[in-house]
Amino acid sequence: MATVPRSDSPMKLDDSRYENVVSPSAKDEMMAMKTGDAALAVLGGGNNRRKVTIQEDRAVRRKIDLWVMPVVLLVYFLQQLDKSSLSYTSVFGIVQETGQSNSHLDIPIHTYAVLGLVGSQYSWLSSIVYVAQLIWQPISSYLLVKLPVAKYLFVHVLMWGVIVASSAAAKNFAGLITARFFLGIFEATVAPAFITITQMWWRRREQTMRLSMWMAMNGGTGMIGSLLSYGLGHIHGRLHPYQTIFLFIGLLTIACSPVVLFVLPDSPIKAKFLTHDEKVVALERLRANNQGTESKIWKWDQVWDLFLDPKTYLWFLLLFVCAVPSGGIGAFGPLIIQGFGFDQFKTILFNIPFNGFQVIVTLAAAYISTRLKLKWPVVFVLTLPPIAGASALLVLGRGMDMKNKLLGCYYVLSFFTALQPMLYTWSAQNTAGHTKKTCTTGVVFIAQCAGNIVGPLLYTTEEKPYYRRGLIANLICWISLAVLTLITACFLSFRNRQHARRRLELGKNAVIIDTSLEEHMGPSASDDGMENVAENDQAFFDLTDTQNEDFIFVL
Repeated sequence: MATVPRSDSPMKLDDSRYENVVSPSAKDEMMAMKTGDAALAVLGGGNNRRKVTIQEDRAVRRKIDLWVMPVVLLVYFLQQLDKSSLSYTSVFGIVQETGQSNSHLDIPIHTYAVLGLVGSQYSWLSSIVYVAQLIWQPISSYLLVKLPVAKYLFVHVLMWGVIVASSAAAKNFAGLITARFFLGIFEATVAPAFITITQMWWRRREQTMRLSMWMAMNGGTGMIGSLLSYGLGHIHGRLHPYQTIFLFIGLLTIACSPVVLFVLPDSPIKAKFLTHDEKVVALERLRANNQGTESKIWKWDQVWDLFLDPKTYLWFLLLFVCAVPSGGIGAFGPLIIQGFGFDQFKTILFNIPFNGFQVIVTLAAAYISTRLKLKWPVVFVLTLPPIAGASALLVLGRGMDMKNKLLGCYYVLSFFTALQPMLYTWSAQNTAGHTKKTCTTGVVFIAQCAGNIVGPLLYTTEEKPYYRRGLIANLICWISLAVLTLITACFLSFRNRQHARRRLELGKNAVIIDTSLEEHMGPSASDDGMENVAENDQAFFDLTDTQNEDFIFVL
């Protein structure tokens, strides 16, 4: 049984958009190839399939991992390093130095103070990055559909390296906030592009670990960035330490950017490191995902599908309440540690274990989730340690005899860093249709940007060392996240029951095996004894998760 998409008409809420065809005609196949996924150009049609052995599956996956993952890890490392450069410079006097840069002028002292980083100005230097990303995100979602992903990404990597290097010339709040705004514009496309790349290269079971690996680079960047800042902060020359940090990190990004252009393919169809047969295997690996690879056709019916889908709003709320604490602690983490009674160099060094825990927790959560084939229990459990850690930081004092206990409580907060990658992969695995996938990613990152804008503004430098308002807000967010996780799991379970009923009405098996979450690719549905394996004939017709009754939602 096959369903031929009718993407040129708006999506309705009833089942009239489904056309039950027993044997697709040549005309139907041509229509599917015209409006469907780019993979059909290699596969030759929705029903043409090639059996893939476990050995072939492993060999092609290994090739993809060796070619695609290093580039993804490198770029995300650089992106996080560049974005976090402000956090490192906060310990090395950017607040004081940018204010003092005008102290030689014969102007009243109150006027000079306004030119420095006072009040919430430092907070805005962190938030403005996400304001820019919020503005650019809808445009980026459209361009990710229309343009080659790798080439589009290369331009952004190069330009944000230029912006960070140029930040070294900024000597006051106006210069810094301008540079940070354009940094947000050029970094806006990175994580959405990587979610798209993850969806088009790996099976759903593999996506969780791959996505968590590049998200774990946040922690890797924190460790390496802290050591770099520690070393660069000891350089005493004509430049202030914060200028040296900006210049070094920016030039490093510029030097590495050509790797994206020359190594990363735009899609599996265009991968030069794969033979034609390996491309077929790579695409067959993705069939059970029912998510396709890519389509250069912008489909408004899929945008309509997005806005009518209740889970779109659940993803938004989940990412928003997750991003508020992330934005605040990301910007003020070193200052929080410094408030425990440590000097600037010890503050930088003590931030390294926090980032190390982030890597461990992120990868451990991905591994457990993959084994369980579930997301919601892992997400729920991950909210509990930061709730405990924030509560402790709120009730404990800030005496010198308490600094070791306070540091331990701060490290417990590191569990929250695994929440974001889990939510990214949860939303990505439950979305199909190329336009809807990119738009859902856009919604997710709009929520993240909004949360990261609000997060740093809940902290101010005047509240040190307690930062009580920020910690209370974070505590509320983590509790809300735990409740929303349970609601989302219940809704996805309800949607699976809906699809089971629809399959039954179409003469298919109500209960089917989702091979995309199995360790190895399952045998063809036509094999003896495997009647309840989904046929997935519509996998490359560029249908949304709502339109394709074979789509199984991941809880």
